[in-house]
Amino acid sequence: MSFERRDLSADVDRVRAEHAPEALVLDADRDFETLGPDSTVELGVLVDSLETVSYPAEWFPDDAPEVLQRCASDLTTVGLPSDGSVTWTRQTDPPVVIVKPRVEGSPEGFVDFLVAEALVEVGLGVPEAFPGFFEDRYRDLDAAVGGDPAGTFQVAAALYAGWVGLRTREVFARWSDRPLAVAWWDAGERLEPRLSDLSGAVARGELSVPGATELACSALKHDVDVPSPFSALDTDAYRERGADFAVAWAEKTFEQLSE
Repeated sequence: MSFERRDLSADVDRVRAEHAPEALVLDADRDFETLGPDSTVELGVLVDSLETVSYPAEWFPDDAPEVLQRCASDLTTVGLPSDGSVTWTRQTDPPVVIVKPRVEGSPEGFVDFLVAEALVEVGLGVPEAFPGFFEDRYRDLDAAVGGDPAGTFQVAAALYAGWVGLRTREVFARWSDRPLAVAWWDAGERLEPRLSDLSGAVARGELSVPGATELACSALKHDVDVPSPFSALDTDAYRERGADFAVAWAEKTFEQLSE
């Protein structure tokens, strides 16, 4: 794995200067889900320092996916499978945003939006990934989801993304005069046709509850209306209470939608 600095459009570089002026934006030479120790050595060459972050093993159930168990080890890891085409870390000094080759073929404006979104998240100081968001409440979320480790992982990643999205959308909503705002609105509009009957899609077996949660939380960051029971997440209460609210919502919602 190797990395090189990415050339930024003027609009994205403006975002970097405003929200994360110290951050490096890098292109990776191959796709990845989680960077292990060998790859992070290559990353470390480009930064001043890299500090291993390890989550307490007691945060996760014994049957948690292997990738979470690695996060609770002494191995340096960056990124999770839920991160998508662009990920970021503050385990390095300065922080880095990493663009994966899988973005090739995507509209340039949308890729710029993904990079800008990551830079805004770096500047907000939010937890780097959902384990740092839920902490020991992850076990409670697992119990609410119902004992499916993969389902809990999907729901946790979605709820974390939605919570972060409530913050980033406030930034993008102020950018009506910027090209990046067009990509933000366009991505939201593409989601709207799939949001009208999420509960019905779950009841008909067309969509799992974790899948519906992921779709709804994706809409939150684009300021798109979502139906009940997901609309409860589009609130100041969720923004302020975070993981505690997410777990309480999951306990109520998964019981209702699974009946």
